[in-house]
Amino acid sequence: MTESSTRARLEEKQAILEQRLASIKRDLARSHSVDSAEQAQERENDEVEDAIGVETDQSLRAVGAALARLDAGRYGICEACGENIDPGRLEVLPEAVLCVKCAE
Repeated sequence: MTESSTRARLEEKQAILEQRLASIKRDLARSHSVDSAEQAQERENDEVEDAIGVETDQSLRAVGAALARLDAGRYGICEACGENIDPGRLEVLPEAVLCVKCAE
């Protein structure tokens, strides 16, 4: 995979995550029903959406860090052992920071 195609994949993933996070924030900002039973369900849904938002934010940070590593010429190098991360792993998880061995 070339650097430009890697960058394009990461930037596309970043854009998708940013859209998802914005959508979650909009959903969490909406008002709740006046009916207490419905409101209880809506609040439970908010908790789930909030957790998804936290996970999305973490993924967004990981993608941003991968782009920074790409800019710095350190992309694809395991942060634990310094060896190259297998291209197949980066194909599946382009923001990976660890090789398979170190990730286990």
